[in-house]
Amino acid sequence: MDEKQRIIDLRAELNRHNHLYYVENAPEISDQEFDRLMHELMDLEARHPEMYDPDSPSQRVGSDVSQEFRQVRHRYPMLSLANTYSRADVREFYDRVSAGLGGRKFQICCELKFDGLSISLLYEHGRLVRAATRGDGEQGDDVTANVRTIRSIPLRLPEGDYPDVFEIRGEVLLPWKSFERLNAQREAEELPLFANPRNAASGTLKSKTSRVAALRGLDAYLYYLLGDNLPSDNHYDNLQKAASWGFKISKAMRLVSSLEEIYQYIDYWDEERHKLPVATDGIVLKVNSLAQQRELGYTSKTPRWAIAYKFQAERARTRLLKVTFQVGRTGAVTPVANMEPVLLSGTVVKRASLHNEDMIHKLDLHEGDYVYVEKAGEIIPQIVGVDENARSGDGRPIEFIRTCPECGAPLIRYEGEAAWYCTNTVTCPPQIKGRIEHFISHDAMNIDSIGPETVDALYQRGLIRDAADLYRLTVADLSGGGETREKSARKMLRGIDESRKVPFERVLYALGIRFVGKVSARNIARAMKSMDAIAGAPADVLSDIEGVGGVIAGSIHSYFADPRNRDFVARLRQAGLQMQVAAPTAPTGEALRDKVIVISGVFTHHSREEYKEIIEQQGGRNASSISRNTSFVLRGDNMGPAKLEKAQKLGIPLVSEDEFLRMIGEA
Repeated sequence: MDEKQRIIDLRAELNRHNHLYYVENAPEISDQEFDRLMHELMDLEARHPEMYDPDSPSQRVGSDVSQEFRQVRHRYPMLSLANTYSRADVREFYDRVSAGLGGRKFQICCELKFDGLSISLLYEHGRLVRAATRGDGEQGDDVTANVRTIRSIPLRLPEGDYPDVFEIRGEVLLPWKSFERLNAQREAEELPLFANPRNAASGTLKSKTSRVAALRGLDAYLYYLLGDNLPSDNHYDNLQKAASWGFKISKAMRLVSSLEEIYQYIDYWDEERHKLPVATDGIVLKVNSLAQQRELGYTSKTPRWAIAYKFQAERARTRLLKVTFQVGRTGAVTPVANMEPVLLSGTVVKRASLHNEDMIHKLDLHEGDYVYVEKAGEIIPQIVGVDENARSGDGRPIEFIRTCPECGAPLIRYEGEAAWYCTNTVTCPPQIKGRIEHFISHDAMNIDSIGPETVDALYQRGLIRDAADLYRLTVADLSGGGETREKSARKMLRGIDESRKVPFERVLYALGIRFVGKVSARNIARAMKSMDAIAGAPADVLSDIEGVGGVIAGSIHSYFADPRNRDFVARLRQAGLQMQVAAPTAPTGEALRDKVIVISGVFTHHSREEYKEIIEQQGGRNASSISRNTSFVLRGDNMGPAKLEKAQKLGIPLVSEDEFLRMIGEA
């Protein structure tokens, strides 16, 4: 086939798969197959620069080029909605609409109120030409470059009956899964956590490099169509038409004709919203007819034909017992509120992070205060206020400590940061143990036979002072006598020994260099190839690597400038860890040639990573998700219920560990 035609075909195919995955939630191919098609497209586009198209799926990965946001004026003002928290207010709204229409019949479109950042998308001749935030309602920031990375937003529409020019509005948000992954990554790197998905989505959409937006997994739901020559004179039908053009429209919309039906909708979603993959904070009610909307008109700030009913955030009042301080592996000191236990959103809450000194001052916390607690995003408990009327007057203001609670060393607060840090990086116990726990974690060296309790015990006995000491441990060190303990000790030593095979990029991540996460470690390893090259590289060279930048580069440079860190890396090298990128190896067998395999569960004979390597060595391909193209699932114990259900639904064979080993000829 002609390469230029193949580029056109690949773009169409990848756009279709993007829509199936991000909008319809019905993928037809595995992630690996999608990546293979994407790489083929990128290779062909590199050979044919004359075929450049800014709307190509290959352009959705974002850029590291910094951007400043320019202000753009909205074609139609983006007004806010009047908020209500009571059924009485909903009734008043309903009655006002009825009176405003002279008692004529009308329908209300009930929709979920997604908790994200409002966005306006302008399309001309089926092509996205501009994306802007709400701003002050009259003008907002042009965030087109970042929005183009959101896979559920079409860059170019297929042929259809849409107007030449139209605007569609909606909400950009971060799904729970992406939010939890992002906060877990930030917690591992001891960066401030996002309080809720809305804050995370807002910060991501305002990122100065679109690469950040691409990596974080933003999503979008669209809920309002504007322009001339719209397909219908009612709101609901316009959105159903927009869905047929390829836009992601919520399937939770419902047309109702009575106040009682509105109440039923509110009651239903007040419970069911907890099962949604994204955050919602209420219900939006809109008059369905556009003609009736125009008749009802606007106040100076809000439309008269729509209102937002906000769900009540569950809040509890309890007594603050004391504030304690925790030290993380990078030395960051975090204040923690210890409270009298209180039931909140179905769980008992007795601790809440106060994040930093600034939050303590903002809340004006005193000893013995009665505080109000909510679950941010209904996940993370946080103190949102103080009942000052219940304050006795005897409690002293809470003061942030100035020395480490673990080792007594002075704390320091770096310019531009909210956290205080322990200055004793050498002998502060939580930092030492924290760095070792990070080193053995699943995403680093994956020594799962050793847990935090074992690390603490070995540290207390003086057997380890850093992660390199793990490779000097013996059965006698770990067992302490007894057959059962000796068996456990040998298992630990096998896990330590197996970690010598862990690839270089994870060894780099395992070092625990401040700000170096999994993604940046991988990019640095692939760019620099070896630990020696990284250790000797100037900061400006490191900062040019994709996803690194000045802050991470400076942190790496400072790490290797410390002789103690260089000695630590040298001891890891002596222990036999991988210190450079391994050369690719050709398959050694053909037992799994052309088979697409998904691994799920816990295994006895090999680790998951080892099975992935075996599959590739036998000519097979690993996939992370089950689809019709999956050849079989390598099933271990405790297979994920969602994957099991999908495999059974699609009729995908489940292969046990022993069956798999026989299949490849391993006894």
